[in-house]
Amino acid sequence: VTVPTYTTNTERDHTHILENSGARAAIVSTAKLAQVLLPAIVRSSTCEFLIAMEPLPPSSTRILSFAELAGDLQADVAAATALAADVRREDLACLIYTSGTGGAPRGVRQHHGSILCNVEGCLDILTTDFGWGEEIFLSFLPLSHAYEHSGGQFLPIALGGQIYYAEGLEKLAANIEEVGPTIMVVVPRLFELIRARLIKTVEKQGGIGKLLFDKAIEMASRDTPRLSDIPYRIAIDLLLKPKVAKRFGGRSKALVSGGAPLNPEIGQFFSALGLTLLQGYGQTEAGPVISCNRPSAGIRSDTVGPPMKGVEVRIAEDGEILVRGELVMHGYWRNEAETERVLKDGWLYTGDVGLLDDAGRLKITDRKKDLIVNDKGDNIAPQKVEGMLTLQPEIAQAMVSGDRRPYIV
Repeated sequence: VTVPTYTTNTERDHTHILENSGARAAIVSTAKLAQVLLPAIVRSSTCEFLIAMEPLPPSSTRILSFAELAGDLQADVAAATALAADVRREDLACLIYTSGTGGAPRGVRQHHGSILCNVEGCLDILTTDFGWGEEIFLSFLPLSHAYEHSGGQFLPIALGGQIYYAEGLEKLAANIEEVGPTIMVVVPRLFELIRARLIKTVEKQGGIGKLLFDKAIEMASRDTPRLSDIPYRIAIDLLLKPKVAKRFGGRSKALVSGGAPLNPEIGQFFSALGLTLLQGYGQTEAGPVISCNRPSAGIRSDTVGPPMKGVEVRIAEDGEILVRGELVMHGYWRNEAETERVLKDGWLYTGDVGLLDDAGRLKITDRKKDLIVNDKGDNIAPQKVEGMLTLQPEIAQAMVSGDRRPYIV
């Protein structure tokens, strides 16, 4: 059983996770990260040793070299194959820690079936809507996050695909052009940054490029095409879209956004430039992917698509999204109270509010706990207002409040 953790974790975070999980060993990649981890190991009552990938100075903690432990590769493969033969889908695979309401991270008990259910759902979308070929992934999100853990690691392995790891956010644009990924798992913030840079570049260049750029965005915002658009569409297809495609490596099948809500206008923007942008929805407690846009269901940027294969979604009377299927966790590690709060009769209570449209696509309206109740008792979803504000280049973050007030600020 593995317990992935963030490189940004504090000593306090490491201490809680080591003690709560009961981990017997820890693995660290760099000496710098070990400086934060070692004090937590010293305080741990269960962690027996540290496996280091880089040489570390002497410590009271038992330190083993990763290279020395590698041993005989063929023997290791044979041993792993023998162990894997006895693993069942319902067996615990990993503990992924996610933020708790009281501040202490909670360990999500993710079983093998949860990960496999997600992988099988993604395979269904890929083979049905895009065609399964030689897939190339560029990974840059933290592998300790459930989204990248399943979508950026186990999915490529199941596909027999290639995984390239980005050198850092500052080199990401160059890495994308160099690698040419067919699929990228990304977060909305990246799209917001790329959009801002594209707009700035086009405005600086001016001329026909800006004219076509502005026209592409305008046409995408309209529901009904016009006859007068045809010459512009031809010019956009010939002159603008190939340049944008090159920036994304030239062979992108889909960019999949998840981890946070995507502003619909961002989706329209990239679609107008010829990119297939899919928005997924989920949470750590559900594999993590619950639903995802797909061309066969009709991509709408204000929805997160239909539930994936093997997933049931129900909307409760108060609008809360409930989820059932093999993807749902087995509960929180050593936390029965929280488990009983979110798992009832096989259904996961997500805490998100939403609806299913006529085509069966899921639309998220807000977090249940984020709804503002004004002085008249009206429920107001702040997410849309905040999203509109952050579309402005000068605004990086926005928060709307208004509980028990006659107005919102």
